[in-house]
Amino acid sequence: MQLETPLDGLLEAVEIAHNVGVKVVLNPAPAKALPDELLARVDMITPNQTEAELLTGIPVNDVVGAAEAAGKLHAMGIATVVITLGSQGVWISEEGNGRLVEGYCVTPVDTTAAGDTFNGAMLVALAQGESLEKAADFANAAAALSVMRHGAQPSIPSREEVEQLVADTQR
Repeated sequence: MQLETPLDGLLEAVEIAHNVGVKVVLNPAPAKALPDELLARVDMITPNQTEAELLTGIPVNDVVGAAEAAGKLHAMGIATVVITLGSQGVWISEEGNGRLVEGYCVTPVDTTAAGDTFNGAMLVALAQGESLEKAADFANAAAALSVMRHGAQPSIPSREEVEQLVADTQR
């Protein structure tokens, strides 16, 4: 889910999902304050730095801030926190165990679709059984490729392009 739909609809969808055991992933974009009852029903949240700060009140400029914000989001009842940090990469935290997954070094031309591309790629990888760390790396690569192109939909890379970037990058 993301926040471009009415909040009442999100609350209803989250409640339905929770009641039938479906995991809820929330990309809290565009950034805005959210009610506790919504956050308490979210299994995974994927804010960027600005969104994480808005939700927690903690400045997120680096991994230290990301770790602190993730801790506060965990305290709100969210098991998995994924905070995107732009070129720094992504801070992933499962039940309080956090680590940085490095980003890819590219020259951005348009960041319009970076967040949506990241989220879509990460959830595809998770649905295919990858670990959160591998899924985040795949998503970082997809988002890196997307910011190198103009536009939203036209900037989203193919799976083959993402796999090639991952394979070509020494970690």
